[in-house]
Amino acid sequence: MDLEDAEARVKYLIHDRDASLGAAFDVVFTAAGIDVIRTGVRAPRQNAIMERWFRSLRAELTDRTLIWNLDHLTRLLHEYEGHYNGHGPHRSLGQAAPTRPRPDNVVDLEEFRVRRRDRGLLHEYQQVA
Repeated sequence: MDLEDAEARVKYLIHDRDASLGAAFDVVFTAAGIDVIRTGVRAPRQNAIMERWFRSLRAELTDRTLIWNLDHLTRLLHEYEGHYNGHGPHRSLGQAAPTRPRPDNVVDLEEFRVRRRDRGLLHEYQQVA
C-alpha cells in the first residue's frame, strides 16, 4: 500500500462481510490509520443499492465532466445528489423522486400486465384485467 506516496487521505474503508475479507485484511488498513466499516449484517441488498448509485454517479457525472480540483468535485457531488434525490425518477418508488411525494396522476401499469402460466412445455398468456 502506497497511500502516502499517492498523497491520498483516506479516512474510511467500507466493505461487505465477505469471507475473503477477513481480519488480516482489516489489520492492514487499521495500521494505516483507516477506520474499517462493514455493511449491515442482515442487509444483503445494501451493497447492490450503493453499487447502483455509484454506477449512476459515474455514468452521469464523473465520466462526462472535467473536474478541476477537490472543491469543484465537492460542489458537483452536492449538486448531483440534489438532482438524484429531488428530481430523478426511481422505479422502486413508482417513478417518484425520493424527496418528493408520489404524484397523483401516475398510472398503475399492473392492470395492463400480461400474465404467464406454464403448462409443461406450453405457456399460456393472458392480459390481467
